[in-house]
Amino acid sequence: MTEGFDPWDEIAIIGIGLQGASIAINARERGLAKRVVVGDISKTNRERALELGLCDYATADLADAVKNADCIFISVPLGAMASVGQEIGAALKSGSIVTDTGSTKQSVIKDLGSYIPSDVHFVPAHPIAGTEYSGPDAGFLTLFQDRWLIITPPPGTDNNALNRVRNFWEACGSMIEIMEPAHHDQVLAVTSHLPHLIAFAIVGTASDLEDHLMQEVVKFSASGFRDFTRIAASDPVMWRDVFLNNKDALLECSARLSEDLARLSRAIRWGEGEQIESLILRAREIRQALIEAKQV
Repeated sequence: MTEGFDPWDEIAIIGIGLQGASIAINARERGLAKRVVVGDISKTNRERALELGLCDYATADLADAVKNADCIFISVPLGAMASVGQEIGAALKSGSIVTDTGSTKQSVIKDLGSYIPSDVHFVPAHPIAGTEYSGPDAGFLTLFQDRWLIITPPPGTDNNALNRVRNFWEACGSMIEIMEPAHHDQVLAVTSHLPHLIAFAIVGTASDLEDHLMQEVVKFSASGFRDFTRIAASDPVMWRDVFLNNKDALLECSARLSEDLARLSRAIRWGEGEQIESLILRAREIRQALIEAKQV
């Protein structure tokens, strides 16, 4: 058992993909919960979760999954948040905590929060951790280690519930930040959502090339293009929902990017080397800041 954390008797994890599986692994290996229940509509995922020892019980009935849980982790695509909330709302135990791993917080608070009863605590959260892999087999113990976990409590959030969620994630190795939901969505639009949008677009451009040229792109790919393909291999349903649920902030960032690209294109066209070099130096400074913050 992790020192300083009083384990929950039972937790429920709704959605046993990369993050859900990693939560389960942490809960079991660090002794953060005495019993783990998984709710997932996929029979394959449920059977695999049991085979891997991620949980004690798995069911497609989400209301059944949450009925005895002290804390419920909702780890499903953003587009499914409302339907999950509708299914589990009436079954939640009084005094329990509902939290999530969603990449946008205003939409989660709107879609999921409206189904949380007044005697249940709702503490939205977002672990800034992931890979391009998905499914129960993708989970691992150190996914959250030394990564940020952002909690976006709505007004009136119970402090004890918030602290329980904070302490759980700290026990998983996360660094914690408390943030207002709208601000979270603006920040993540820049740091996560826009880079994924760019990756999908660049790889999509390459896929539209003539067959012979595409074959050479694959054969001679440099590290930059390979990095984009890694990001572009991410779950399409999850990222479709992220883009649609944070569209205002994402479109604002996309418009700024378009302006910057146009400015850089003009500099290249007119041979303005100093302006090109200045942009590259600014980018290097950001990279150095990431290294110093130990986020690389």
